Amino acid sequence: MKTEVSAASSFIASLLRTTGLLSEHQLEQFSLALEEALGDHYQHHWFPQAPCKGSGYRCIRINHKMDPVIGRAACTVGLTVEQLFSLLPSELTLWVDPYEVSYRIGEDGSICVLYESTPPTPVHSDSTDFVSCKNGLRMGQTSPSESFNIMAVSS
Repeated sequence: MKTEVSAASSFIASLLRTTGLLSEHQLEQFSLALEEALGDHYQHHWFPQAPCKGSGYRCIRINHKMDPVIGRAACTVGLTVEQLFSLLPSELTLWVDPYEVSYRIGEDGSICVLYESTPPTPVHSDSTDFVSCKNGLRMGQTSPSESFNIMAVSS
């Protein structure tokens, strides 16, 4: 879990770094606070044998509301929720799962992988190939724009 949480924390810190408004010391403090907060938050919701289990709980989301875990970490460096809204994308989804950390900016954005590793092979392998939570989403869901037919009307 530590590697995945560190990847997620570093990603959020890198988004804040691009604004140029925080010092390296503040970014480091924020990153450490976020790592600790995420580790505590995920403690009883981390299932390496079933990576999709608990994925919704582990999802970090900014969508007209600031994710409370990010908000708490930001307070440690003196940032308010209002400042965070101005510094981070207004629509951000970050999935932190065993063996994979991925994100999407915007509701229709592409899912990008930040970190990926291969799960260990189980001793008694009765399962099929490992499919990450996001790969399952990619395989089973069409883009919202593909669900609608557009008809142009001219007068």
